[in-house]
Amino acid sequence: MNLALFDLDHTLIPLDSDYEWGQFLVRIGAVDADAFARRNADFYAQYEAGTLDPVEYLEFALGTLAQFTREQLNAWHGQFMEEVIGPSILPAARELVQRHQDADDLVAIITATNRFVTAPIAAAFGVCNLIAAEPEVTDEGEITGRLLGIPTSGPGKVTHTNEWLASQGRSLGSFDRSYFYSDSQNDIPLLSAVTNPVATNPNALLKAHAQAKGWPILTLFDD
Repeated sequence: MNLALFDLDHTLIPLDSDYEWGQFLVRIGAVDADAFARRNADFYAQYEAGTLDPVEYLEFALGTLAQFTREQLNAWHGQFMEEVIGPSILPAARELVQRHQDADDLVAIITATNRFVTAPIAAAFGVCNLIAAEPEVTDEGEITGRLLGIPTSGPGKVTHTNEWLASQGRSLGSFDRSYFYSDSQNDIPLLSAVTNPVATNPNALLKAHAQAKGWPILTLFDD
């Protein structure tokens, strides 16, 4: 058995699910359009530049979720999946995941975006293993706005991957081959930790790094 890890945003889907979720909330009038859109755009620009403080962003994102009941959030997310995410899941991405599943590889999506936003997307790909930023929830399932543990970004992806594998009595070294597909230079720590890093739809910084390292470059879509 091999290991296949996938980043989500701009890797398996040609958009940023967290950013699009925020834009969706603006479109349906759930949040103040001007203030939220401006803050959301600022964070996204920081992400693209590699300067984003993940804790600051997650506190903003989870704090927004905490303003609404879980019942309301789930209803909105269903609409979000239908209108935004569903049309963005392209055959090439589905086929890549399916190839690893057909080979009986251990498959997981690991993303810096929070579990509320990404769990239905992972399910749409047929992936049951999701490593994501974990929102604190009450006993009734309501989101409090606080983050559990460390962010699942940058070096945090390595930490969370190692913890997830250890919980199953495994490690990266226990697989003959370990793949990680990602688009961003933010994921170089985990890309460097696996045996088979694949720069997937890479941004300019990751593409340059991949070329220097001789890593394969895969283009699933132009986004």
